[in-house]
Amino acid sequence: MEQWVRVRNEQDRQLLKWLIEDFGEATIVKAAHACVKDDAKPYLSTVCRQLGVSAQRLSAGCSVPGVVGEQHLQAIYHILQRPRTHPRAGV
Repeated sequence: MEQWVRVRNEQDRQLLKWLIEDFGEATIVKAAHACVKDDAKPYLSTVCRQLGVSAQRLSAGCSVPGVVGEQHLQAIYHILQRPRTHPRAGV
């Protein structure tokens, strides 16, 4: 696939992998051909725009919450579930 689009770093490779899994190779190649200017390979972000997908949103959305983050969320949830021991003053 890298023969059709510019892949500059590992993040681009991960994004391209996700796009292939989600859209399929044929769709990516077709979008890349639509973005070609002056016989130069298009940037992956340009191909994403052609597909109607935000590359930044995908990069952020691909991450999976970590174990530590989940533990913190559980701790916050438990704190919020505790009954109040004293009422708020002035409310």
